[in-house]
Amino acid sequence: MADDRLGIGALIRQLEGEFPDVSISKVRYLEAEGLVTPARTPSGYRKYSTDDVARLRFVLAAQRDRFWPLKVIRERLDAMDRGLDVSDDGEVAPPAPGGATTDGRLDAPRHRPLRLTAIELQHAADIDTGTFRELVSYGLLPKQRTHFDEADLEVTRACGALVDAGLDVRHLRPFKSAAEREVGLAEHVLGRRALRGSGANADGVDDQTVRQQVLEDCLDLHVALVRRGLGDPD
Repeated sequence: MADDRLGIGALIRQLEGEFPDVSISKVRYLEAEGLVTPARTPSGYRKYSTDDVARLRFVLAAQRDRFWPLKVIRERLDAMDRGLDVSDDGEVAPPAPGGATTDGRLDAPRHRPLRLTAIELQHAADIDTGTFRELVSYGLLPKQRTHFDEADLEVTRACGALVDAGLDVRHLRPFKSAAEREVGLAEHVLGRRALRGSGANADGVDDQTVRQQVLEDCLDLHVALVRRGLGDPD
């Protein structure tokens, strides 16, 4: 397979049209500062990936257009490495619900999976520290977690909305128990398929598709029962 990574000379030629002042020494300085970490060949030559090029473009544009010091640039790169959005004025925020993009975002390296600190999670879900601690205490969020992912953010936002509606966090624990039972049902279905040796059926439906469908059916049943209990015809 062809190696599409760039040597440092090719990298400079690709960047110098947009950044005339870029040089080999400048790129090596940014590498020494930990802002980009290219791979090395067995003989020690630097090889820059597409993502390395995007990082360098971000750094050079932030220096030229925003006059950001390296400390600020490093912090923003760290945020993007953890899946957060960085706007052109330097504001950092988690991606909007539903996968919407943030307007005004700088041309930046591709996002990684979301990893939020506890404080960032609280801000993103608009909950206070007391509510966060209760969510951890009642098992709705994982304990002793340094960073929280997209699924944790979705759970926290949903819990926060119910708390705002007047529910105590302790009343939300049954939702987790119900979800665990529903996941167990999906795993049970997959276990039975495995015993029959049916990794994919005649229609080519694989285990992941079956798991997703069972979980969706469980959610549909859950919603239907709650609506019936509340007397909601919709």
